[in-house]
Amino acid sequence: MKQEEIDQFVLELTHAQGITQRERVQRLWSGYGSIVRMGLSGSEIPSVIVKHVQPGTGNHPRGWNTDLSHQRKLKSYQVETYWYREAGRRGMEALARMPGCLGTKTDGDEILLVLEDLDAAGFRGRRNSVVEIEWQACVRWLAGFHIEGMRANTEGLWESGTYWHLETRPDELEALDDLPLKNAAASIDAKLKASPFQTLVHGDAKLANFCFSPDGSQVAAVDFQYVGGGCGMLDLAYFVGSCFRDAEAERREEEVLNYYFEALRNYLNSKDDAVCPKALEKDWRPLYRVAWADFHRFMKGWSPGHWKLSTYSERVTREVIASLKPEGM
Repeated sequence: MKQEEIDQFVLELTHAQGITQRERVQRLWSGYGSIVRMGLSGSEIPSVIVKHVQPGTGNHPRGWNTDLSHQRKLKSYQVETYWYREAGRRGMEALARMPGCLGTKTDGDEILLVLEDLDAAGFRGRRNSVVEIEWQACVRWLAGFHIEGMRANTEGLWESGTYWHLETRPDELEALDDLPLKNAAASIDAKLKASPFQTLVHGDAKLANFCFSPDGSQVAAVDFQYVGGGCGMLDLAYFVGSCFRDAEAERREEEVLNYYFEALRNYLNSKDDAVCPKALEKDWRPLYRVAWADFHRFMKGWSPGHWKLSTYSERVTREVIASLKPEGM
């Protein structure tokens, strides 16, 4: 799409008279396009975020330039487009704030998303590290998202959410030289999928994808490329791993889990939901470490030597593998 076509589309959607400024927010992963903030004049909407996906225009920073990788990225943007088109009708934003979608446009594999500017909506803050009020806000967001997701299906989304799930990562599994973990990968995946409390997971719920209110007590989330079915512990474990390193991740484990399940109970009670909070917690709490091991499996094959491959992650993974073995073996 040419810039003139993009500009005209934005002006039509917002009923603006003109575009006053352009600010590139970031490039998309592997150079697949960019995210730009556009300032507007003559409109009730002061600015919008334009996510322009242009597949095949870059290279993977870690060398995973395969057709499978390319097809996975293409599908991820198709999923995100579907998500933004349908999220309002799903009612997910009631408990989990996210950008509104003003419109989408596709041209072959090229995609344009025109989204609410969360900065203008009061979520200007970004964090590289968090204090208690901030991580709690993110955990509440996840709890709300998971509660709302239990009433949704995966139509148009990933059947299995997250960008690291086993079905789409055969190359990374093949590269994994940790044989016990490699052999246990399918069992770890199966254990997470065996939970009767399947929901929708965000799929990339790292700290960088949360936008904070000025006091840090409220958040909105972005980047819905990997929304799909799964156990909520996948998001929670991944989020904790994005905030806290090694010893602190271990030290805060019970505190975070307690806070998350308290938030789940509060949401379920307020909505008079049929899901039993005690049954949900009994099933999901032990799966937190299984989810941690699942992501560790991906990272160890994808990027050996990465800082996230900590002694805590190794120990948790060994414990999970041991727990999968039948008694007496």
